[in-house]
Amino acid sequence: MVPKRKDNAGEELTGRERKKVKLTAARMIEVQSQSDATPGPSVPMSRLPSAIDVEKFVEARAFEIDAMQKAMKTANSSSTQRAWQALPRHLRRRAASHDVRRVPLKLRDKARAEIHWQMDPIHKKTLGSMPKRGKFKRISQTDKFLSRQHDKTWLETHLWHAKRMKMSNMWGYRLAVHPTEKAYRPSHRASVHGSILHDASYYSLVEMRGPQDILLSMLELSCDPQGPGPGSKRCLGGSRTLETHLYEPGGYPFALIAPVTIMWRPTSNAIREESQLRTVWLRFHPSAQNEVLANLKTVASQILSKYKSNDSLAKDVNVEINDLKDRINAFEIMGPKASQVIKGALSPASHEKTEDFRKFWTSLTNLQTAGSLPRGMIVGFKVDDPRLKFPPKDAKCKPDTSGLGSVVFPSSTLASSEIWDESIRDALAKPRYKKKDLDERRSKNIIPGTPLNPLRQDDRIPVLLIQRSLEAQSSSSDSQALHGWTLIVPSGWSMAFFSSLIFTGTRVAGQRERQTQAYEAGTLYFPRDYPFTAAYTTCSMDREKQERESWERKPPAKRVNYDKLGTMSPWKADWATLLGLQRDSQEGGEEEGLVTTQRDLQVTDKDDVQKIVKPWLLRGSEAQKILDSASKVFNPAAYFLSEMGRLRLKRSQEPFSVDLKAADFLQGALVNVKLVMCSRGAPEDSSIIYSVGDEEARRWEKLLQNFTTSAMDPEGEMPEELELAEIVPLEESVIGYVTTGHFSLSRGQGFAIGAVPVTRFFELRKQTNRLVA
Repeated sequence: MVPKRKDNAGEELTGRERKKVKLTAARMIEVQSQSDATPGPSVPMSRLPSAIDVEKFVEARAFEIDAMQKAMKTANSSSTQRAWQALPRHLRRRAASHDVRRVPLKLRDKARAEIHWQMDPIHKKTLGSMPKRGKFKRISQTDKFLSRQHDKTWLETHLWHAKRMKMSNMWGYRLAVHPTEKAYRPSHRASVHGSILHDASYYSLVEMRGPQDILLSMLELSCDPQGPGPGSKRCLGGSRTLETHLYEPGGYPFALIAPVTIMWRPTSNAIREESQLRTVWLRFHPSAQNEVLANLKTVASQILSKYKSNDSLAKDVNVEINDLKDRINAFEIMGPKASQVIKGALSPASHEKTEDFRKFWTSLTNLQTAGSLPRGMIVGFKVDDPRLKFPPKDAKCKPDTSGLGSVVFPSSTLASSEIWDESIRDALAKPRYKKKDLDERRSKNIIPGTPLNPLRQDDRIPVLLIQRSLEAQSSSSDSQALHGWTLIVPSGWSMAFFSSLIFTGTRVAGQRERQTQAYEAGTLYFPRDYPFTAAYTTCSMDREKQERESWERKPPAKRVNYDKLGTMSPWKADWATLLGLQRDSQEGGEEEGLVTTQRDLQVTDKDDVQKIVKPWLLRGSEAQKILDSASKVFNPAAYFLSEMGRLRLKRSQEPFSVDLKAADFLQGALVNVKLVMCSRGAPEDSSIIYSVGDEEARRWEKLLQNFTTSAMDPEGEMPEELELAEIVPLEESVIGYVTTGHFSLSRGQGFAIGAVPVTRFFELRKQTNRLVA
């Protein structure tokens, strides 16, 4: 009986204390007192009988048995945790709360006791069921799924993700945003210490076929002139990929479209002629699908017109541009254990016995990180049906191994794969054997659980394995690079490979985890960190709409008063105002907002003279070098114009127009920056970046040096930190916006990626030199 009052006081127990006492009493087993027990002489161990009478023994122990049964019953009924709550969070499923067979075997009895009324056939009969359609009127499950994809596309792994992750419509697909588990720290640990898998089959893929010189002219006219070009020896042979950016034809540095990955199909010819027919793949973000296709068609028509106008070339040439959307699937496996995941989940076909591939495949077991290999290295080979050896065995890495063993360098032979052939991909679009056929073969094995031996008629799937790295361009210590692999497989085989990859213990990532990887590595993520692109404009408008609606739903007393704070654009980055630009008179009636695309914006100077200013984003491998050199010259604007002109001539692009002035060119320049919090706090997306004066900057520097010893004065006066924090900055001190910002787990402090005008960046450098001197 649960006591109603405390023993040492006359006060009543609280609800929490009564609950605790009730649980304790329910789990107690009664003990028979000595007076109630049947007295009997103690028998020495040596005189124990060799057999006992079960009836008499049970009758003598009836009280103990009854007490045990009561304790088990009361403890089970008073438990505050259900069977499904006893599972770890990553194993919990919504369907398990309605089906006992979905929980582990050791918990099924408890689960069956909790919902025995649901499993009772009499209870089910009383509930009844909905009348079914006629035999000829029934709709198949395939037709049901197709009818739900009229306005979006499902990935082949959609059903697996939909049961475990939050889904959302993006870029014409139904994609996973993040796992139902709210915490993202386990995903960060997996990318840093283990492995994490992401289905990137939604990425766009465009194939171009034609003469090599024509394709090179098209790419050089559109690609970023900074760094290696599409015709460099490192990527032209097809052994490595090229990470670059795509611009409108001859529009560099304006008219940025999107980052793009270029892959050339390897050829067996030792000397590649310019007129040789080649195939190249362009892989990019799906939000830029329409812009990239329109750009490729435009540049193809320009190059072919120039080529055909030459009378010395009589033969006709053609360029094919094919959209391979939904024909190629891709998986991104990131983390130090990504190589072991690949080695354990895939089984190369028996004929893959070349010396280079054998060395490469052997080195995967003890490869500590994929960053040890050349960037963008491509490996092509055939694998057996991964369902034959399911479940796969993990490849264990030996930490005491010294070195990488046999080092394999990229080569065209190693990168060759039949996945480039369209006829082979179409033949493999549907697996020859279904899962039930393989299960039937597996059931005939003499030893249960042994993998199936590949037969001659089994499928051999060509795949591509590409080294992938997320690392900042500058070798700074505030960023932690992430390395892994991109696995490209034909369509129709996603679930076969996906099941084997996740069974190795790797964690599955959504859009949030993929964006966090780029953020922790300190790299830009498209489209959120690329102002002045069409995809960024669409993304920022969607975010503005969501945040504005969320703010309007709150009562005035529970939301931020932006008018009082003087915030002009709280939900979006107003780059036009930041660069000193004004909207064209045709857009005067529209609401103030972002610069939509690379249009000419008008700015008015003091003399009311109209001039054209084009906004553009400074980025690339040589951006840091250009900024350092421009800050040392007397006229940075003229230096910028000359450097950009030099880069345009490097790709055989026409020089700038004579009407373009150096001051106007520099005024529209924007550069990405990193922001690290000096003490506490974490910036958020779309936060405003302010500048401070020299005197205020000296006060902040002095305060940060004594940050650990700062405290409230004995008289109760406000400390200097709060005084500085309460200073409301002026509107003129706005110098930029944060595109991505929150608390960085790898750095242990607030971190953000933003953008500021180049002119403001030079002012900050001059201020730093003044304060240091």
